[in-house]
Formats: sequence, structure tokens, C-alpha cells
Amino acid sequence: MRRRPHYLAGAGSIFWLIVVGLPLYVMIAATLRTRQDYAENGPVSIPDSFTLDNYTGAFDSGFDQYFFNTLVVTACVIGIVLLLVPPLAYAIVRSRGRTTSAIFRLFLLGLAIPAQAVIVPMFYLISEAGLYDNLLGVILPTAAFCLPMSALILSGAMRDISPELYEAMAMDGASPRRMFFQLVLPLSRGGLSTIVVFSALQAWNGFLFPLVLTQSDSTKVVTLGLYNFQTEHGIDIPGLLGAVVLSMVPILLVYLFARRALVQGLMGVGGK
Repeated sequence: MRRRPHYLAGAGSIFWLIVVGLPLYVMIAATLRTRQDYAENGPVSIPDSFTLDNYTGAFDSGFDQYFFNTLVVTACVIGIVLLLVPPLAYAIVRSRGRTTSAIFRLFLLGLAIPAQAVIVPMFYLISEAGLYDNLLGVILPTAAFCLPMSALILSGAMRDISPELYEAMAMDGASPRRMFFQLVLPLSRGGLSTIVVFSALQAWNGFLFPLVLTQSDSTKVVTLGLYNFQTEHGIDIPGLLGAVVLSMVPILLVYLFARRALVQGLMGVGGK
């Protein structure tokens, strides 16, 4: 039996494609145009000629240093989260002690505290520690604010592991450490991928901590480097969008490679 085409669904799909595709076209096309062409013909028009000066100009303005600093911050935040969260989540799931439950509740309390509420004491703390205008002063608070959500996500993923598997390894004489490395971590790859993507997004897109806790150009990150395209005479929109596209590429690649694990990990939050 031949099915009739669903015209309404097709029209809706085309409309949604326009809604999603038009901003993307405007952004990509602007990066390939000169500033004069963009100002005279508008953002939606087809470029008269194509140029890569907006991309090369971004690196000439010191964007490569901001890019490298952001990579350092992101890699270190991911490393701290992967070092601390898996053992913590394992203890939360397997332990029945009051101390572990209290620590978990303390972590959950961190979800309700916005960074803006603690930025002033954070500034004084980082300054007293001698970490002001230092990448380490950005890495530590960024990682700290990633820990509560990461612990919640990964503990939810670990709760999905069947208790029978723990019992089978215990009967074979496996220690808790061996269970952790040989059973829990391999079966929690979805949750681990989720917290990696989450931490990378938080670190790469971070703005408040770098703004308050750094000052010199040598410690600026990508989000602060975008300010360089704003002058007293206006904003270089093609150059700014070129820098935005460059800053999007790494985190977009991380998301594309880990999107399936990200969805599976989020579905595991809260356990069965």
C-alpha cells in the first residue's frame, strides 16, 4: 500500500531547517567577507568575494595564545574531574556509611550555589593564595564547580551496574580496588564520557572566572580574547565571527565524537 506524503511534516522540516541554517549561514559567510563588504551589503547577502583574512587576522591579534591558554585550562579541568569524581562516585554508590552520604549531600548543595554568588570571596581566596593572574587560579575554581554535577552524573551511571556482578567478583576474591578498575570503570564509559564533555564545555566556555581572576594578555582565554575585536570606533563583526568559529571547532569535535555516550550518560542520572 502506497503511503501519501505528509506535506505538513515536510513543510515543518523545511521551516526548521531555515531556522537552524540561516544563523549558521550568516556566521560562516561573514567570516569569509571583508568588513566593508559586510557593512555595505548586509549580513544575509551573498559575498562578492571570499577572503581568509578574518581567520589569519585572529591569530595575528594574539588569538593563538588565548587558544592555547584555553586548551590548558580545559585539559587540566578534565584531568582533575577524572581524577576525583570516579572514586567519589564509586564510594557513594557502594558505601552505606553516614559520612559518605553527608559528603554526597554536600556536593549536591554545590549545585544550588551559582558562581556569581561566591566570586568576591573566590577573588580574595585566589589572591591570598598567590594565584591571581595565573591559569591555575582559573583551573581550580572551574574544576570545583564541575565536581557536583559530574559526581551526580557518574554515580547515577554506576548505580546501573548490576549487584550480581559485584557479588560474582567478590566470590572470586576481588578486592574493592580491583572491582573499581576491572568492573566499574569499564561499565561506566558512558558516564565518564558525559562528565568529560560536561567539564570541557564548562572550562572552554568559562567567562566569569577568567574575567575576574586574570588580568594580563598572557593569561587570557578565548572568551576574553573576543573583546579585542571591539574598539572605540565599532566592532569588527567579520573578524569577531571568524574568531568565534575558530573557538567553536575544538569543543564541537569533542561533542560530535562523544554525543552518543553523552546522551546515554545523562539518561543514567538518578539510577534505575
